[in-house]
Amino acid sequence: MAVFMLLTHQSHIRSFLDYLRFEKRYSQHTLTSYQTDLEQFFIFLRDQFGEVHLNEISASFIRTWLASLKAAEVTAKSINRKISSLKSFFRFLMKQEIIVQTPMTTIISPKVSKRLPVFVEKKNTDTLFNHVEFTDDWKGKTENLILSLFYHTGMRLSELITLKEKHIDAHYQQLKVLGKGNKERIIPISKELLHLIKNYIDNKPVRHDKVEALLVNEKGKPLYAKYVYNTVKKYLTYVTTIEKKSPHVLRHTFATHLMNNGAELNAVKELLGHSSLAATQIYTHNTIEKLKDIHKKAHPKA
Repeated sequence: MAVFMLLTHQSHIRSFLDYLRFEKRYSQHTLTSYQTDLEQFFIFLRDQFGEVHLNEISASFIRTWLASLKAAEVTAKSINRKISSLKSFFRFLMKQEIIVQTPMTTIISPKVSKRLPVFVEKKNTDTLFNHVEFTDDWKGKTENLILSLFYHTGMRLSELITLKEKHIDAHYQQLKVLGKGNKERIIPISKELLHLIKNYIDNKPVRHDKVEALLVNEKGKPLYAKYVYNTVKKYLTYVTTIEKKSPHVLRHTFATHLMNNGAELNAVKELLGHSSLAATQIYTHNTIEKLKDIHKKAHPKA
């Protein structure tokens, strides 16, 4: 009977993931996270409580699972994501009239300690783009454009690998990004970046079938996420000693450098594609830290 229960739950999970994929347009990365969280929960449920129907799942079952995660030293951030996955799943089941009420109403997410976003110092980004040499072959041109796009636009990794040639608007000097939840946003680009993009497009490897992706490898095929991640990690190693070296660090760098040069918080929010100011406000902390440093160095009584 427990096996039957798991199969039933799997069918609901599949329906939920299809809803997220086709109606909400969530990325594959996000879908994988939801699937992993839900499957982990139902395996725990089966092992601890045996056969439990969806309408019988209570908050106490969920708290028991969360307690086991905490005991296994899973981070508060990861636990919060799992809670979010369950909340979305049970909301979906309610809309489908599969359950009467959600067991998540009394579940409280653990507090996550706020850490300042890690970013690359301005002097180091100057070194990256002015002194680090990229090879003159197609690989070098692609790597240069990858880093330039991340730093000049602050886009996410998923947004970069889905960026298409048709999203570049040379006339208005801007590009269109397809962000989370299939939301579009427009990002202005510099003449320098536009020139780099146009030169890249003009020299693309020829393929028989038309590839819409802006960034491609030597064979003209679209890039995959791991390749982009490794490229960023390789080049950041040349210019900085910060521990984390990822595309998201360049997104943090884009936002922090804007804030440190006086950009308005709302403008940075729009450029990053954040749904609320709360997500953008983390960058004001870096600005305050910079002001403290300036005050300490410049004020005679500091």
